[in-house]
Amino acid sequence: MTIGRGQGPGAVVRGFTKDGAVTDHRLQRGTVRRVAAYGRRFLPQITVFLVLTVLAAALVTAVPLVLRAIIDDGVVPGDRRVVIVLGGLVAVLALLEALLTVAIRLYSARIGEGLILDLRSEVFAHVLRQPIAFFTRAQTGALVNRLNTDVIGAQQAFTSILSGLVSNLVSLALTLGVLVTMSWQITLLALLLLPVFLVPAKLMGDRLSALTRRQMNLNAELATRMTERFNVAGALLVRLFGRPEEENREYAARAAGVRDAGVSIALNRAVFMAGLAMVAALATALVYGMGGLMAVAGQLSVGTLVAMAALIGRVYGPLTALSNARVDIMTALVSFERIFEVLDLEPLVTEAPDPTAVPDGPVGVELDGVTFAYPSAEEVSVASLEQRPGAEHEDGRPVLRGVTARIEPGQLVALVGPSGAGKTTLTNLVPRLYDPSEGTVRVGGVDLREVELGSLRETVGVVTQEAHMFNDSIRANLLYADPAATEDAIWEALRAAQVEALVSSLPDGLDTVVGDRGHRLSGGEKQRLALARLLLRSPRVVVLDEATAHLDSESEAAVQRALDAALEGRTSLVIAHRLSTIRDADQILVLDRGRIVQRGTHQELLAEGGLYRVLHDTQFREQPRERRG
Repeated sequence: MTIGRGQGPGAVVRGFTKDGAVTDHRLQRGTVRRVAAYGRRFLPQITVFLVLTVLAAALVTAVPLVLRAIIDDGVVPGDRRVVIVLGGLVAVLALLEALLTVAIRLYSARIGEGLILDLRSEVFAHVLRQPIAFFTRAQTGALVNRLNTDVIGAQQAFTSILSGLVSNLVSLALTLGVLVTMSWQITLLALLLLPVFLVPAKLMGDRLSALTRRQMNLNAELATRMTERFNVAGALLVRLFGRPEEENREYAARAAGVRDAGVSIALNRAVFMAGLAMVAALATALVYGMGGLMAVAGQLSVGTLVAMAALIGRVYGPLTALSNARVDIMTALVSFERIFEVLDLEPLVTEAPDPTAVPDGPVGVELDGVTFAYPSAEEVSVASLEQRPGAEHEDGRPVLRGVTARIEPGQLVALVGPSGAGKTTLTNLVPRLYDPSEGTVRVGGVDLREVELGSLRETVGVVTQEAHMFNDSIRANLLYADPAATEDAIWEALRAAQVEALVSSLPDGLDTVVGDRGHRLSGGEKQRLALARLLLRSPRVVVLDEATAHLDSESEAAVQRALDAALEGRTSLVIAHRLSTIRDADQILVLDRGRIVQRGTHQELLAEGGLYRVLHDTQFREQPRERRG
């Protein structure tokens, strides 16, 4: 059987491997209009692409018609000139077909890859603008899948699906038209075999769809298992607590399931293609049988008989593809819809229409009547990106309640309090990771809602307790804070962060790769590099989730010296897990259940008693026990 352009064996089967459930999906209103808007960006290329596709489809009927002329006008009458000329025309048509194929692939690639670039860039930029709560709820794998599988599925709407639809419609119309003009009786007889093919094909499609879903699920399980075991933390856990033999057995069982599904898919596809070839052979036999009798009776020329045999096989491929066109189109539209789900999630923190830069010089931080409750899942998340959508709902209760405080320029203010008091939440408001539900946060006297985000990022620097490093070189991780930093500036920052000697001792120096999440470094080394990164940015305000909480004594001392350099002369807000590190703070704020319950210096608060004294006495009473452990 000869299959129409763009309808190779894989393309025909592909239509049957789509999940038929998508045809029952109800698209959101406006989805098609939004998809068309993306198409308008590539309208000139799409126009040329479709014209080339129509021309290529027209060639489906051209070659059989030329073959008919060669036989009827050249071979039968014995006219060598006609045979040579028309034979040359067949060669020209073959060359034209090759050129059209290259041109179609070129435009398809330009349109498809251009759309992928636009969609990925748009989704990536939009996701990075989401609040931290979005990332705490979304599955990373599901989010990455939106930028890969769904984006590629969406671009097929403008390439393979669009070209296949146009090509198949044109090819089918021209082929049937030519066949009917040659002999409507033979055409009708050949089409009577179509149900013999389509009904089993539909049943086979359902089976292939189920097998494909199973294979995809098994592959996803394998990928998840490998991701969990192959990152540094997972590998360490397996090494310490895992049972290698059991791990191997479980992985092999899942891999065997993928193998079995793959074999079943291959077998079913082979049966499908064999059935397709059998039906095409029966159709060709009918053409030669009935057409041969008509040719003997003088009702049909030999050339027409050969041409019809060549054309009849080209009917089944387009008909099969068109019968699945709705599934293909809906699959692409659903991919678009899943992308729009992410793009429609409005960021909670946006820049003002006419933002203001943070004033020059030393700046203070002010919190005025700040109340804050974490946003609900509906505000910050997409249900399909969560492992258990709807399983958790924020109750809307404030985490901070009426917090008022002022940090003067150059002051060091520490936050202390029991777990869950709201310390980290408060520090998240200063770099504007969130906006307060009520009240105002100001830096340099300017409401953060009115501040230019770029200016705020330059002004406020943050070091978290768990310093994150990209799996890149030390140089790249440092330059992330300031891409224009010079070599001298880098080494000056390393020196101030007490980590210059370490980097100098490494064989590759600044070009040493730190590993996934910086796991090739110790906790103290990673924290000091994070402080060097902060110093390279040279912010005027430093927010610090104390970096010495989980370090050994030697690392703590080194990091503390680096902290002294990082905080010197800067307005600083520090979460203190160890009260011994904040004795010299200009002011200590004691938080409990979202409220500031005490404020003052270390000595003032000890004398006052209350929660601070309880925390102090408890911590220092437990320290000897910690040292013995």
